[in-house]
Amino acid sequence: ALAPRCGWVLPGLEQRLAVPAVVSPAAARPYAAAAKPAKKDARRGRQEKVKEKPPPRRRLLMSKPVDDVYLTWLYRRPSYELRQAVGMLKRFQELDFTHPKQFVYINVFLDMALQKKKKVDPFSSSVTLPHRFTDEVNKVLVFTENVQEAEVAREHGAAIVGGVELIKWILEDEIQADFYVAVPAIIPKLIPLRNKLKRKYPSTRKNSLGTDIPKMLQFFRECHEYTVENENIIKTRIARLDMPTEHIIANLKTIIHDICTFKPSNFDPIVQRLVIRSSTSEGLLLDLDGILPRVEKVEEKEEENAVDEDQQKPESVNT
Repeated sequence: ALAPRCGWVLPGLEQRLAVPAVVSPAAARPYAAAAKPAKKDARRGRQEKVKEKPPPRRRLLMSKPVDDVYLTWLYRRPSYELRQAVGMLKRFQELDFTHPKQFVYINVFLDMALQKKKKVDPFSSSVTLPHRFTDEVNKVLVFTENVQEAEVAREHGAAIVGGVELIKWILEDEIQADFYVAVPAIIPKLIPLRNKLKRKYPSTRKNSLGTDIPKMLQFFRECHEYTVENENIIKTRIARLDMPTEHIIANLKTIIHDICTFKPSNFDPIVQRLVIRSSTSEGLLLDLDGILPRVEKVEEKEEENAVDEDQQKPESVNT
């Protein structure tokens, strides 16, 4: 029964109002225990709906614009044959009145993936370009303790020649060079420099460790070095824009062929995309046909050999 509006309070109700009862939170809110599971179920249901929702369909890009003014993101990026792209760069320079001897660059985007989640480690390499485009000469340091070898190194253009006494100065950054070469006799004494020089540490794999000092100096004084950046990109200059088109193409292919040696041929090509540009121009995407080295699969060779053998076998005649 409810108390009258005039303010009367029944005895039982007055006693209950005077002495508040201690009520447990669960008893006060009987729905609280079931609220959390209900929320979890609802959240799980929403997540399942999100997973079941198909990904939004991406609009197919059109191949070639028909107007002079268009939205670039609606169309596929055009790719050009190498000779055509070099000619376009030369034409851009004439139209923009920019410096004719500016550098030509390439951006190489790599596929470093191998099988079972393995990948090619970022690398650096040096190549001799068929057509030099700069008069700059690399600074080469030669490690040797032999007096005669030291004299030969100086005669062939070594910037610095010395033995173990150079280790201290290199560790303290008092001496720096673009490349470091050494003879085999001194290499055990250069171990303290391994962590300091890292990739520039002399090794036979990089042709920087050997006995032919003149040959090593000739290569490293004139070679062109490139390095993988951001795990899968190579950005390097390859020529000057005023060079003949054939020379630019030859330099580009030399670098690309060297890059392709860092991944086994039985995997997908390491070069995914290739962009060429000059110092002042936009980048032009290149068609990789005719640029990548041609690699014939072993299986195809075996099939061809089997076919040839079958054709060479004389047909048997039943008598």
